Amino acid sequence: MSTESVEAAAEAPEPRANPDLLGHEQAEETLIGAARSGRLHHAWLLAGPKGIGKATLAHRFARWLLFGHAEEGGQAGLFGGEPEPPRGLWTDPDDPLFHRIAAGGHADLMTLQREFDERAKRLRTEIVAPAVRKVAGFLALTAAEGGWRVVIVDGAEDMNRHAANALLKTLEEPPARTVLLLVSHAPGRLLPTIRSRCRKLALKPLDAGTVTALLGRYRPGLDDGDAAQLAALGEGSIGRALELHDAGGLALYHEMLSLIATLPGTDAVRLHGIADAVSRTRAESGAHAAFDVFAELLRWWIARLIRARASGALPPELAPGEGEIMARLATTGSLDQWIEVWEKITRLFARAGSVNLDRKQVLLNAFFALARAAS
Repeated sequence: MSTESVEAAAEAPEPRANPDLLGHEQAEETLIGAARSGRLHHAWLLAGPKGIGKATLAHRFARWLLFGHAEEGGQAGLFGGEPEPPRGLWTDPDDPLFHRIAAGGHADLMTLQREFDERAKRLRTEIVAPAVRKVAGFLALTAAEGGWRVVIVDGAEDMNRHAANALLKTLEEPPARTVLLLVSHAPGRLLPTIRSRCRKLALKPLDAGTVTALLGRYRPGLDDGDAAQLAALGEGSIGRALELHDAGGLALYHEMLSLIATLPGTDAVRLHGIADAVSRTRAESGAHAAFDVFAELLRWWIARLIRARASGALPPELAPGEGEIMARLATTGSLDQWIEVWEKITRLFARAGSVNLDRKQVLLNAFFALARAAS
């Protein structure tokens, strides 16, 4: 893709400013039905994989409530009679209220997520209790605009234990006309007492056609073949597909496969060259570093190999020759050995991020472990 194409690419809107959502119509109808029944549950757990639109759905529902649509029935048809078909949770992006919510200027909407640490000059690694305690103060106030009050916790699994306990008090005694929307890609990490007080709404991964369509919208000019590969690698997540595209994930994936193809042998020159290039690459602010993407792709690929070994069925080929590579490696080592390698590599990559290990050496050690398993 040319530099001009990259620079001209449309940016995916932040969830609070995104007027569109594809692939979750059933979830929208569930929320609409609950709201219009007059018995809207006070807390919802929006669960599903990363990057599929959970936060966008939460903000979309919040806007819909704050627009007052929960109190409306269907709109009458042009000449009376039957109401017009519902439009889901859509709200007019040209409405001043939409812009106010998108800018964070609505007094009845509060969003919690990891905050920026001024001392460390980076995002905190967790949502802390002082931030969560503000929720109680927010909900103690009368609704400024006479309607609903909405709290969105974007990344509920990021709450530390103290923060989770602080939120639990609000979940136990919620004020009237209040709804809390907990967005989580790892609901198992939440306290059981929090999960039990929420109504769970599970969102499924997007289909490949939807991811491809969204890639075309946000990365115009992307080659059809590359879009199809990114959609497959994204596994139903437009967020993951966009991250892979922007970090050069397709090139990294092919480089990774070229190394895996030599197992149990190792092309030392090529391995050192790729490891050196990947480990030295530094991402621009807010972007994903090549090392992180490469590490995640490697862990993901080994997990696919383990599932293939356990089930006896190879997954769809995502790149030319990949099926042959996986079929060969699926006959080497034992299932337990491959699981052990996956666990070891996972620990290696985690330590590389937490204690600043030499990244090149981490990648070399990962492939040495793979070579031993494949021998």
